[in-house]
Amino acid sequence: MNPEHDWFEVYMNPDDRERDVTVLFSGQGRPHPNHRIGPSVHDYFLLHTVFEGKGTYTWGGRIYSCGPGDTFVIFPNGLFTYEADSRYPWHYAWVALKGPSVLRQLKDVGITPDKPVVGSGEPEQLRKLYARLRSSFRQTDHPQLESLEAVGWMTLLFHQFGVANREHLPRSAAKEPAMIDRQVEQAIRWFQLQYSQQIGIEELSRNLGYHRAHLFNAFKARTGLSPKQYLTKIRIDKAKELLAGPLTIDQIASSVGFNDALYFSRQFKKSTGMSPSEYRSGGGRGLK
Repeated sequence: MNPEHDWFEVYMNPDDRERDVTVLFSGQGRPHPNHRIGPSVHDYFLLHTVFEGKGTYTWGGRIYSCGPGDTFVIFPNGLFTYEADSRYPWHYAWVALKGPSVLRQLKDVGITPDKPVVGSGEPEQLRKLYARLRSSFRQTDHPQLESLEAVGWMTLLFHQFGVANREHLPRSAAKEPAMIDRQVEQAIRWFQLQYSQQIGIEELSRNLGYHRAHLFNAFKARTGLSPKQYLTKIRIDKAKELLAGPLTIDQIASSVGFNDALYFSRQFKKSTGMSPSEYRSGGGRGLK
C-alpha cells in the first residue's frame, strides 16, 4: 500500500523489448486529499484517466481542472504537477508508454503538448479497458505475448480518447469531389486486395455508399478505366507474374478470380495479344 493512497496497485510489463508503442506499466489508485506529485519530469509518456473525484493538472504554465472521464497526458522531459482535490480526491488509472510511434498516436487523437487534456470520455468504458490492460501482465512464461496484448488494449484506449476528442480533430473537407475521391481510392484498394474474389460492382458501390452509375463515372474519370476494366487489368497483371511459376493455367485462372479457365484465356489474349501458354513459353518477355 502506498502510504499516500487509500489504495494503490501497479503492474509492470515483464517484456523489456521496445516496440513502436511499448506499455511500460499501468496502475490505479485513490490518493489522499491534496496528494501532490511534482514539480517533476519523466522520460516517458504518462497518461492518467479520472474515474471519480477531481483534481488539477499543471503543464506548460496552465492549470487544468480534471474530473470523471478526463484524461491528462504528461509528455517526456516536460515539467508537470498534479494534485488531488482537498474534498473529493480523484480515483484514477494510469499507463506509461515509450516508443517512436507514441507521439504520433497521441496526435492522431488530438492530444499534443499544447492540448494535453481530453475531456468527456466514458468513465466506465475507460475503466474496463484499463483493467484489461493491467490484466495483460500476468507474469507468464511468454512475456512477449503479454506485451502485445497490452498494446492491443492501449490501441482501444487511444480510440476512446479520439472519440472523446472528435470535436477537436481535424475535419476533412465535406465537398462532394473530395468525398468521391476517397470512395474511388477505397474501390481501388478493394480491387488490389480482393482481385481473387468474385467482386460485384453493384455490391461494391452499395458498400461504399454510392449509386453504381455515380461511382462508375467518378472511377473512370480518375483512372481512365471502368471498374470492371480496372479489375480485369489487375487480374491479368497478376496472372503474368504467376505464369513465371509452376502453377497450371487452371490454377492461375482460379488464383486471379476467374472461375472459367477458358474465359480467362480469352481475356488474357484480348489484353496481351497472346494466350497464357504463349506468354509462358517466352512470347511475353519484355512485355509490361
